[in-house]
Amino acid sequence: MEKKLAPRERELYKRCDEVLHYIWDPIGVAGTPQARDEYQSYLPQVFASVRDNADPKDIVAQLIAIEQERMGFLPNPEHARAVVKMLMEWRQWIWDSPTDAG
Repeated sequence: MEKKLAPRERELYKRCDEVLHYIWDPIGVAGTPQARDEYQSYLPQVFASVRDNADPKDIVAQLIAIEQERMGFLPNPEHARAVVKMLMEWRQWIWDSPTDAG
């Protein structure tokens, strides 16, 4: 991300990165240290949607489109919904937590 993020946004970005890599992981590389950056190209758009509190159905559609159109896989809507639920729970927890700023 080029734009400087606020502390809560940085935390959410980190959590989105972790969830995409370790939980969503459609190609199964979570256990491979050399593949830690595998989903980085998708992270900014997913993060922006989560940060902006987009409709979860739209974020599910994003993940499904990535799986299907960019990776050539059959999508797993149930898994995508679970991943988005987790992302939105992280967002809520981060936004509800006190911040060290100011």
